[in-house]
Amino acid sequence: MKHTESELVDIKNSISEMWNLVQSQFEKAKTALLNSDEDLARVVISTEKRVNAFELKIDSDCENYIALFSPVAIDLRLVLSMIKINKTLERIGDFADGIARFVLESDEHGSHLELLKEIDVETMLVAVETMLEKTLQAITTENTAQAGMVFSIDNSIDTLYAEAIKKLAGHVVTNPNDALYVLHLMTVLRKIERAGDHCNNIMEEIVFYLDAKVLKHQKK
Repeated sequence: MKHTESELVDIKNSISEMWNLVQSQFEKAKTALLNSDEDLARVVISTEKRVNAFELKIDSDCENYIALFSPVAIDLRLVLSMIKINKTLERIGDFADGIARFVLESDEHGSHLELLKEIDVETMLVAVETMLEKTLQAITTENTAQAGMVFSIDNSIDTLYAEAIKKLAGHVVTNPNDALYVLHLMTVLRKIERAGDHCNNIMEEIVFYLDAKVLKHQKK
């Protein structure tokens, strides 16, 4: 294996490790939210520094690779995509951290778990997990065949998010004392919806790297 190839393999391996960590963070945040598990929420928050450390390392490795080897064509697309995917994964880790903090900081959360079921939060969270898994498969197998499925799941999350906001608005009308809790819950829903958008962006970067197609700002 050429030295340049081994450098790319190292970058890919680091991205995969970070991906697995972010997936684990999001899964734990999901469980903490749905079960009001404060201990698990603390685990998510304590692990956030590892995600940040991965981001800094991968950024540095990609910058060094460009500076040392002046890549072109598919190698250049790979490194450029890794830089963007790296940042996007870090943001998804931030969303998981934000969800976990909501569990810890909301005194009323444990008494509102039924409300989460009514607005179908679990379905949104599972959808994001599926997107994370599908995008990781795409880059691991270097196959973009499931891109359409990922984009479709993102659309379904957007629909669920819009429906959940309407249901929460109705809930506040009949339960005005829950207004503050609902406002904070809406920020959590927004984090979940944005996590789906970020998975969508990752898939676009994978398509750019493998198929040399730019999907950004195009209707899916």
